[in-house]
Amino acid sequence: MTDPELLAKKLAFIETCVAELRRLARPEMIDTDIREERFVEHTLQIAIQAAQDVASHIVSDEKLGEPRTNRELFDLLLRAGWLTESEAAPLGNMVGFRNILVHGYGDLDLSVVQDVLENHLDDLLRFAVIVRARLPETDGR
Repeated sequence: MTDPELLAKKLAFIETCVAELRRLARPEMIDTDIREERFVEHTLQIAIQAAQDVASHIVSDEKLGEPRTNRELFDLLLRAGWLTESEAAPLGNMVGFRNILVHGYGDLDLSVVQDVLENHLDDLLRFAVIVRARLPETDGR
């Protein structure tokens, strides 16, 4: 059974990360200020990781299949009707972006970091709204 309190905490964490990025990040400084770059990259990394954790929890608890990759978590949620294609695809792309941040696969293009910051934070918030709408009420909300 999906633990609604655990998921609610993870979803709140995603929302907090997005709020902090919107309030504190200075996208125009990413390529000239190492502290700015690292703040943005780390905060994006942990927000995307939290979304991945939520997806993994749902996929496992709902027995939606065995993903071969973390990106596939969102494909399984799509097939099970949790997400639409337009919601699942950007989240899957974010997992790939997170992998680059964490594992350093190739050189990180700072314009991609800036694009995610400026144009894709709503994808994380939309995911939080979708999952929260399907959770049973908890005492902690």
